[in-house]
Amino acid sequence: MTDLAGGDAELIAASLEEPERFAALFDRHAPAIHQYVARRLGRDAADDVTAETFLTAFRIRARFDPARAGVRPWLYGIAAKQISRHRREEVRALRLLARTGHDPVADSWTDSADDRLAAEAAARPLAGALARLSAGDRHVLLLFAWADLGYQEIAEALDIPVGTVRSRLHRARRKLRTATGVADGPLIEARTYESDPA
Repeated sequence: MTDLAGGDAELIAASLEEPERFAALFDRHAPAIHQYVARRLGRDAADDVTAETFLTAFRIRARFDPARAGVRPWLYGIAAKQISRHRREEVRALRLLARTGHDPVADSWTDSADDRLAAEAAARPLAGALARLSAGDRHVLLLFAWADLGYQEIAEALDIPVGTVRSRLHRARRKLRTATGVADGPLIEARTYESDPA
């Protein structure tokens, strides 16, 4: 996915002379970053981590390379680093979900009690399996599944080769299939992008 019309890269460049221009970038991307972080760490940490992500982005904006995949992967990469600092919280939240089957973040996403019960039943083994993944595998899988980034964007976000993205994603999916006994689902199913060679 490319930057939004209005040029995110141009906004970053303009913010070097006019720092207030960076606010438009925040307005465009903060909701998606916040939602992604909330899914990873819970709502309590999402506000802080989102703020840390954009504060870091603002501080290092002069180092942004417009030749990279785009601003979106750059922001998700910064968020991933912030999430890594909160790794214990993420693993603790996943283990709690694995034990209880209750995902407070997903509550607002499900409309009926039947949907919520089905989601909670499926979430328990999945959360346990996610907690057991390495941080690198979890980052790749969740950037792919929850942030909807393509392979190249994930590689840019995490500053790793595309081949590493592919191998981590394959390994994570295999581990999830084994742990959950489920062959498909939003985290396990294959999805390719036109820009991603098969």
